[in-house]
Amino acid sequence: MGNIADTALLNNGVQMPWLGFGTYKAEGNEVYEAVKTAIEVGYRHIDTAAIYGNEELVGQAIRDSGAARENLFVTTKLWNQDQGYDSTLRAFEESRKRLGLDIIDLYLIHWPGKDKYKETWKAFERLYEEGSVRAIGVSNFQIHHLEDLLKDSNTVPVINQVELHPRLTQQELHQYCREHQIQLESWSPLMKGKLTEQADIVEIAAKYGKTTSQVILRWHLDRGIVTIPKSVTAHRIRENADLFDFELTAEDIDRINGLHLDERVGTHPDKLLF
Repeated sequence: MGNIADTALLNNGVQMPWLGFGTYKAEGNEVYEAVKTAIEVGYRHIDTAAIYGNEELVGQAIRDSGAARENLFVTTKLWNQDQGYDSTLRAFEESRKRLGLDIIDLYLIHWPGKDKYKETWKAFERLYEEGSVRAIGVSNFQIHHLEDLLKDSNTVPVINQVELHPRLTQQELHQYCREHQIQLESWSPLMKGKLTEQADIVEIAAKYGKTTSQVILRWHLDRGIVTIPKSVTAHRIRENADLFDFELTAEDIDRINGLHLDERVGTHPDKLLF
């Protein structure tokens, strides 16, 4: 991929930009200005969630950006306390109202939780069939969650958004998702800045005249993984989008893959049971 507008083709035929803009823990005027800046820079994929508490401001920034709605791809997520059939439908309407959008491009179950995700998924299927959402998917699902979901559903999630970075490469999950035509997407792709001075990545970055963050983000894209870096700083928002004038070699990718330690900055999905 050589352009910020390049898209992944999801299993239902919808196209989703490979590079997105994350808004986790961004609030108030900060998130409003960040989203406007991101759209100005060229991002066309904006990711939020009900639990982030910023859907209203994200929606306002989208409207005020002047970008045509059909040129943007907007994701939001259902929080765990709203899982269940009827409660999912109610929560979706609240998210849609806060965002000020008639149609959401992608709606995700934020975490599998304990035992309601199948019931929740039926509500997701209804929203999809009604045309309220263009695509439905999941987030933080392990292979066993996906297998359980697919056992009782004819609708394969288009996306599985998970924590993924060089210390948590998710190779097995990536392979499973490829086999089932589920696009893998990465949150916390930069591991909250913990890898900026990692020697191997510093060396690779010097070779390309790029920052370590740019190398890590390109590593995601070159592996066929949608990624959503988050920043509220204008120069970093621009830097994170400057990924399309270089490509990593297979050797570089393997070297970064070798940094895997099964290390997380977030909670393991099997431990977030509510």
